[in-house]
Amino acid sequence: MEISIGKVERRLYSILESEGALYFVLVDPGDRDISQVVERVGDYADAVIVGGSIGVSNLDQVTREIKKIVKDIPVILFPGNVDGLTPYADAVFFMSLMNSSNTYWTTLAPTLGSLTIKRYSLEPIPMAYLGVEPVGRTAVGFVGEVKEIPQRKPEIAAMYCLSARYFGMRWAYLEAGSGAEYPVSDEMIRISKEISGINIIVGGGIRTPEVAYRKVVSGADAIVTGTVVEGDPTIMEDIRDAVKRGGREKLR
Repeated sequence: MEISIGKVERRLYSILESEGALYFVLVDPGDRDISQVVERVGDYADAVIVGGSIGVSNLDQVTREIKKIVKDIPVILFPGNVDGLTPYADAVFFMSLMNSSNTYWTTLAPTLGSLTIKRYSLEPIPMAYLGVEPVGRTAVGFVGEVKEIPQRKPEIAAMYCLSARYFGMRWAYLEAGSGAEYPVSDEMIRISKEISGINIIVGGGIRTPEVAYRKVVSGADAIVTGTVVEGDPTIMEDIRDAVKRGGREKLR
């Protein structure tokens, strides 16, 4: 049975075609108070990503509450493990943490979750998840046993992205880690995009509109923010504007 692109991913492609870049807001269900963030998400984000590196027990409840607030904005699961799945979302990033030193995170975890995804009728969006320096000092680096890609070796990330595309994945997420000291470099984004042609998502350490803009014009197709908007939800508008400005420049 051929797996076709679902309606959520088609929507993302449509936005990319018309606006040049996507803005995602990451919501961690483990955070104590996410209501202030979620109330503003629907006005600015192209999609809400729900998940975290540490397992959660209230995912069903949190996802239902998010769906009520954001209405028609897609809610995409970003599972930290096999317990990060719920039938109340619209889609799931079906991902391999490709540069983990543990095969559980590269292949076994997504394999164990695959039947649940099918049973819940979640739309799978195939994605390579790549941990980039300084991810080793963040939760995902610790839990995922990531052999982080050095920032000074951007060609390694590019090769992973190309490999992901050859495996049939359509997206690659370059992740510096939640609350990272600094983001993925512009050069790594540029080379990864040029060599692979895959859709590039960039997250971790993006705290200002100016940084978000630079990542987009360097080649990022989607920008993810999480920690920064938890601290100041009002910054979402400025970051979205910067992402879309960069997207328009890429379309010229």
